[in-house]
Amino acid sequence: MEKTLIVITGPTASGKSALAIETALRLGTEIISADSRQIYTGIPIVTAMPSPEELAAVPHHLIDMLPLDAYYSASMFEEDALRLATKIMDEKGSVVVCGGSMMYVDALCNGIDELPTVPDAIRRKLEEELNENGAEWLRSELQQLDPEYFATVDLNNTKRVFHAVEIIRAAGKPYTELRTGERRKRPFRILKYMLAPERPALFDRINRRVDAMVEAGLEEEARRVYPLRHLNSLNTVGLKEMFAWFDGTMERTVAIERIKKNTRVYAKKQLTWWARDKEIIPLDSTCARIELGQNAR
Repeated sequence: MEKTLIVITGPTASGKSALAIETALRLGTEIISADSRQIYTGIPIVTAMPSPEELAAVPHHLIDMLPLDAYYSASMFEEDALRLATKIMDEKGSVVVCGGSMMYVDALCNGIDELPTVPDAIRRKLEEELNENGAEWLRSELQQLDPEYFATVDLNNTKRVFHAVEIIRAAGKPYTELRTGERRKRPFRILKYMLAPERPALFDRINRRVDAMVEAGLEEEARRVYPLRHLNSLNTVGLKEMFAWFDGTMERTVAIERIKKNTRVYAKKQLTWWARDKEIIPLDSTCARIELGQNAR
């Protein structure tokens, strides 16, 4: 059988992790995570890290491996995931990639522009400026350096804005000029599937997941990392709202409801992103099953 990379994606709480494990078990292969937060250690609840039982059932890669202050990007993920996927497919014929981080999945499947390596000195200086001046300053910096990219980027995604600014400083030219959008051909078959429950059902799943996270100890996890709240790895839904509660700017009940709302907003962004990808095969989440011969396009 042709070497096959199977992508299982979808919005948060759609059930993609369970489908990925079932698929990997049936095909006798392994899972590569495409989640930009699960790669960090110390925040397993807010990132919905696979349970010990799930990890024992199927080998997972690119999770729980970096300290919270480590830098990581979509281009680094492309390199790491390609290396792992090639090795696993050489041994087992297929590999499952599971995650909802849109840029990571795109980088692996389509490639990402070759950008200049950012010197540590530039990155450290920008981190210091961000810590001192805040996210609004960073957005203003991008607007001055590259107004075209400023007009299109998700300005609430501090990591993405930071990456653009550091690249601009390293290259000495606007980020927009460095982005070609050229698609790279991969030496293996790629099948992409998306779980997308009806929105009322998806939103109900999201609300129940947040309640389960709180019950599992989300508050305690957030308090452990609160002293590091300036780190980009912690700029994520679930922690930002907890931090606001700890800071006294939000009541606890409001913070929990805000997590649910912001997660639903993020899920809608994910659905909008994937709707543009004509190669994605939608799956009915109530009876999803991947059969390579039947589902392949």
